Amino acid sequence: MQHQEFAPPEELRNTIKCFWHNRRDFGDLPSTFEVQPDGYAEIIFQFGSALSIATPDGWQPLASPFLMGLLNQPALLRTAGPLEIIGVRCFPWTVFDVLGLPPNKAGGRLVEHPIAQLQAPLAELMQAGRLAEALAQLTGYFLQAGLPGTDDPLLLKAGAAMREANGTLPVSQVAAAAHATVRTLERKFKQAVGHTVKDVAGLMRFEQVRNHLWRHPAASLAGLAQELGYADQAHLSREFKRYSGTTPAAFARQARHGQQAISHDFVAFVQA
Repeated sequence: MQHQEFAPPEELRNTIKCFWHNRRDFGDLPSTFEVQPDGYAEIIFQFGSALSIATPDGWQPLASPFLMGLLNQPALLRTAGPLEIIGVRCFPWTVFDVLGLPPNKAGGRLVEHPIAQLQAPLAELMQAGRLAEALAQLTGYFLQAGLPGTDDPLLLKAGAAMREANGTLPVSQVAAAAHATVRTLERKFKQAVGHTVKDVAGLMRFEQVRNHLWRHPAASLAGLAQELGYADQAHLSREFKRYSGTTPAAFARQARHGQQAISHDFVAFVQA
């Protein structure tokens, strides 16, 4: 698995965390992997082999591009053969405005949007190995397409405060950072994201625990709980299992044995 991240230009940094690229050959037989929750929404362009996602009704093929919104539990994906992805990692309080779509709480979502017209030219560039040109074309789309974007200072200030604190601030402090009442913040946030401030903060905080345990599986859970503002270790463990489906101790054991990812850079499919 080869993972690369690319910073967006200054004009897009309130909306897009990064562009990223990943490539892997899964072999001839179908393989499955999990996408763990985190605090971002992803616009995914896929090339080569097709992806499917597990649903209660069975495996559903995913078009390209598709939007992977905020997850409250891992998503199981399946593919075979060579797969290449260009992702656009967006802040959840901006992505729906950028795409001109209404927010929803569904994790995976097909993108019926003019951005889908980029699939064919991007595929041609990727087939020719011209990644830099593909990224430039995608970046240019966001810069030139006249998408609405989020210019609400309340959301931008609230999002910046949440990012800086890695989701550890209580809602009242996020509201204070945004110079708003809690009621106003919650109303605008729910309208823009489809989730509450507490929902998104919980995902951001879980992401920090998950990433730390992946890199440092012997870390003290009690210490992490204190550092990230959980009431205690038991609270951290409950929240971790809620989002990941496993306990932090089990996740750490998997990390020690290298069973959770292909390499140390698991950020594309289990994002960092």
